[in-house]
Amino acid sequence: MPDWVSVCVISLLLSLITAACYMLYSGLASDIIVLTGSPPIKKITFAYKFKQGPYENCGQLFKESHSIGPKLSCIGVYYDDPKKVPGPLCRYAVGSILSEGENKADEELLKSYKSSSFNVFSSPEVTHVVTTSFPHRTFLSILLGVRRVYPQLEQYIKKRRLCAHPFIEIFREGHIQFMAPLARQGDFYVPEVRRKERRISEEEEMHSDSDVSGADSNSEYSSGSGVLLLDSRETSLAASSVRSVSLQDQEERDCRGRSSGGISLKELDCEQTGGQRAEREELLHGDSDQKSLEAPTQEWWGVVGGEE
Repeated sequence: MPDWVSVCVISLLLSLITAACYMLYSGLASDIIVLTGSPPIKKITFAYKFKQGPYENCGQLFKESHSIGPKLSCIGVYYDDPKKVPGPLCRYAVGSILSEGENKADEELLKSYKSSSFNVFSSPEVTHVVTTSFPHRTFLSILLGVRRVYPQLEQYIKKRRLCAHPFIEIFREGHIQFMAPLARQGDFYVPEVRRKERRISEEEEMHSDSDVSGADSNSEYSSGSGVLLLDSRETSLAASSVRSVSLQDQEERDCRGRSSGGISLKELDCEQTGGQRAEREELLHGDSDQKSLEAPTQEWWGVVGGEE
């Protein structure tokens, strides 16, 4: 075997071993224990920038925030599930923790972040969260953490039917702390998210109101097209027939009704009309009876005449 082939083989083996060691060191085989308990942080105040888009693009914000305060812990808050929300619509806030608990933020750092167009937000300390941790030793640790931790968090929350959101990542002391609050979740939503959700809800309400008003305006014409709707026409005809029937019923009731004080002229007319109707019916009935009697007599006489 030539010497150069041996060198290549040895180099390849060393590269594979180095890559394997690097991945193991980055957390490839680290245990992930998800549990429900106290949060890894207390009440915090952090500087952040809000963005909307794929979560893969948040690295630039982490770098910008870390460059201003290299000794501060970085934080990322993710508000949408990328499996349910398209990448361009995912919302997140990335920045650095300025203070925790009762400590106060450094005024110089606070001014530096504000001068770089960062906003400041405070979130409360909650009693219970879903949490786990992952080693943060290399850049690869972030990718491995996202790939390995979130499926287990999702499975843990789904199995126990918990309501945990948003998902928060905190980078400090060589670890990535993952947590999702189980209470007071709204206190972790930055103002940009709240304003957008309020605007979306208002647009939905306006849309629903316009649909209702549009349906009411189509009682006779369709969307201003000038075409008379068949339903409205049938409704108008039905209404006119109902009105005519009601008028007839009213006249009959007027004719039949009598007041306690005596008989009115209208009632007399009704009685006369009723009497004339009765006489006509008796005459017609009498004529019909007479005809019915005459007919058999003629037939009878016809038979007698034939026999004679």
